[in-house]
Amino acid sequence: MEKEINPWKTISQQTAYENAWIKVEHHEVLNPAGNPGIYGKVHFKNTAISIVPIDSEGFTYLVGQYRYTLNEYSWEVPEGGCSIAAGESTLEAAKRELLEETGLVASEWTKLGEVYLSNSVSDEKAVMYVAQNLVQQQACPEETEQLKIRRLPLGEAIEMAKNGTITDALSVLTLLKIPALHLL
Repeated sequence: MEKEINPWKTISQQTAYENAWIKVEHHEVLNPAGNPGIYGKVHFKNTAISIVPIDSEGFTYLVGQYRYTLNEYSWEVPEGGCSIAAGESTLEAAKRELLEETGLVASEWTKLGEVYLSNSVSDEKAVMYVAQNLVQQQACPEETEQLKIRRLPLGEAIEMAKNGTITDALSVLTLLKIPALHLL
């Protein structure tokens, strides 16, 4: 593919807000038509990780939790963040998150791919995995997580992603990649 030239020109940028997870930037720009404008960018300090654990009976595990930002309950695949800056690999983060949220440990891992979750306003990148050959151990969720675990047939979870029962974008994307692996 041909490399495209960036039609945007950044005049200035400043940090409007920052915490341990995100940085919100305000940019003064010249847009592709050459006119002055503004652009807001949300920079994510971690890479998002998602995991679809699949046990020997063809079941998967969803994590249910109340999402503060949405003010509603959400069923999702196990997810979390990877601190690339701290030297953590995405696979190490996936293993950590799966254990934290579900208590599961997997000996077989398959990387499904990488995606950007909302590239019009953020640079949030996600890496998706399938975890197999599972062993149950003790979950240890973070203090911000009050989780319920649901074991269900993998096909049912995929149908939940298709019919809108699961609305978390990363969960939907990850689950919809599974049929291509011929695991159903």
